[in-house]
Amino acid sequence: MARQFFVGGNFKMNPNTKAQTLALAELLNNAQLDPNTEVVIAPPSLYLIPVAEKLNKPVELAAQNAYIKTSGAFTGETSPSQLFEAGIPWVILGHSERRVLFQETSELVAQKTRAALDTQLKVILCIGETLEERESGKTVEVCEAQLKHVVAQLKPEDWKNVVIAYEPVWAIGTGKVATAAQAQETQAEVRKYLAKGVSPAVAEATRIIYGGSVTASNCKELATQPDVDGFLVGGASLKPEFVDIINARKQ
Repeated sequence: MARQFFVGGNFKMNPNTKAQTLALAELLNNAQLDPNTEVVIAPPSLYLIPVAEKLNKPVELAAQNAYIKTSGAFTGETSPSQLFEAGIPWVILGHSERRVLFQETSELVAQKTRAALDTQLKVILCIGETLEERESGKTVEVCEAQLKHVVAQLKPEDWKNVVIAYEPVWAIGTGKVATAAQAQETQAEVRKYLAKGVSPAVAEATRIIYGGSVTASNCKELATQPDVDGFLVGGASLKPEFVDIINARKQ
């Protein structure tokens, strides 16, 4: 079964003006994008609706986070139902910056994933190991531990609305990047885990993308790997080279 290539752009807390954010949307409007690649961008939450109004290409939007409740006294949070009602179809959950800086546990990420899917959102689910964990040979163990709570929460049919983003923490924003072989090896192990923990059919159908200092210069080799189904791009999604990354598999 052919999995559609997927490229996400995580703007994080950048840019810091509405005008700059809309300029990135206009860049995509004016670009020739590979029609065979699904593209999702995640601007800061304040700019989601203005960007939605600006985009005229088949590019979808993601929030960078959501809470587990639909409403209530949760100052500063955004609910999945609010995102869905606003026409935002995707949400990024479990990013290492949420796990590390905001102490989000894998259990909480799983609860958020369940809540998002119950509200008809689609999820970009992030997993990945630190440099210390990589060097001590714990990469697969860490990725499986981060996934197991989600596997326990989801039904097999839920996985059609989940994209897994393998993002080695040591490669995010550092300029370091996993080699194509490292990315392929880890993502093949993640697929094996899905086959064992959910089903072979789900494992075959679920897209597993790579994130971690992806650039125009390294994306083409990464894109040739059989278990690399796309990218979640950070800093480069704020630059014109994002178009080249989207077109990594374009003939």
